[in-house]
Amino acid sequence: YPEVMMYQEHAKRILDLLNKEPEMGVITSEEAARAVQLLEHEIDESRKHPSTDEVEQDIKAHRGDEDDPDHEQSEVVSFATRAYPMLEMLRAARDQHCDILWGV
Repeated sequence: YPEVMMYQEHAKRILDLLNKEPEMGVITSEEAARAVQLLEHEIDESRKHPSTDEVEQDIKAHRGDEDDPDHEQSEVVSFATRAYPMLEMLRAARDQHCDILWGV
C-alpha cells in the first residue's frame, strides 16, 4: 500500500482509538481487522454529529474578523475525509496480511 502521510494531530484521534502511540508503532495484520471495524464505527458516528459553529468560531479566532482577500478561504475537513486514507491502508493490511509501521 502507498505511504500515508498525516499530521500527528490528525493521526492522534485515530491512533488513540486503536490504543497506539502517535510517535512510533505497529498495527499487525492480526490487529487490522478489528482496527477497520473501530475506525468505520468512528467514521459513522462522526457523520451523525457534523461540525458545529465552534469550528467556525475557532477559524475566526485564528484568522480574526477581517476579510482578507489574499487569504485562502478556510475549509473544514471532516474526520471521515481525514481518516479515509488510513482506513484504506488498514483494509489493505487486513486483506494482504501485512503490518503497518510508523515512526521507525
